[in-house]
Amino acid sequence: MHRFRLPWLRLVVIVAAYSLFPVTLTATDDPPLSKEQIRQFLLTAKVVAKHGGKKGITSPPRLTLSDGTITHDASFQDVDEHKPVMKFADGRTEVNFVDSYKYNLAAYALAELIGFDDMMPVYVERKVDGKTGSLSWWLPVKMDDVERMSKKIEPPDKDSWNNQMYKIRVFDNLVYDTDPNLTNVLIGEDWKLWRVDFSRGFRTFKEVKDPKDLVRCDRQLLEKLKALNANDLTEKTKGYLTKDEVKGVMARRDKIVERFQKLIAEKGENEVLY
Repeated sequence: MHRFRLPWLRLVVIVAAYSLFPVTLTATDDPPLSKEQIRQFLLTAKVVAKHGGKKGITSPPRLTLSDGTITHDASFQDVDEHKPVMKFADGRTEVNFVDSYKYNLAAYALAELIGFDDMMPVYVERKVDGKTGSLSWWLPVKMDDVERMSKKIEPPDKDSWNNQMYKIRVFDNLVYDTDPNLTNVLIGEDWKLWRVDFSRGFRTFKEVKDPKDLVRCDRQLLEKLKALNANDLTEKTKGYLTKDEVKGVMARRDKIVERFQKLIAEKGENEVLY
């Protein structure tokens, strides 16, 4: 778990400025929740209301949970679709297609190993109404990146924005998400970015999906990528990733590290790492 405390964890009543992303908290004077406390809340709090999903291909529903003291929303996703061949509306086909909530859980486990979990909500596995799926802490955000682009809103601090996007692109290539659309990049207070929904990730390909996106990297992220161990990843993602999917992650890790080392040799460390 990270040692920092996130401002969105403060237990205050929040009136969301954007109706697409409402969130309710109570217990106004309580201290911030740790990630472990959030995890326990998501696992044990009672579901007191359900709301239909509004975005995404699978339209995951929004649930309101309460433990009697804290009331907070969460996103539930129970999709677990497997097809030998998937044909898409645009004419594309994919062999061994998988769209699964398990990849959200695997992504969060991987994120914890490499220090990317500060850019993701907490995910847990839980059964709701007899269906097992991933449940994630609902984030109080301004908008998603599709809305930002449609309104032509520029981030106030471009360097901070770019540095966060570089990290997201590294992670997207690591998990090989085949559906990394901009509705899954959420913009929080102070232009903090969050990456959500990895249900179409973790393909078994050994090559990275978009190497051209790998132009700069956070120093700590690169070091943690280098230290990533296949045994640790296997243990952390047990039940969520197959052996071949773990091998795919590790092979892509090697390619990502190799690319950044090459860029450092060509351009110098200060031009590549931040």
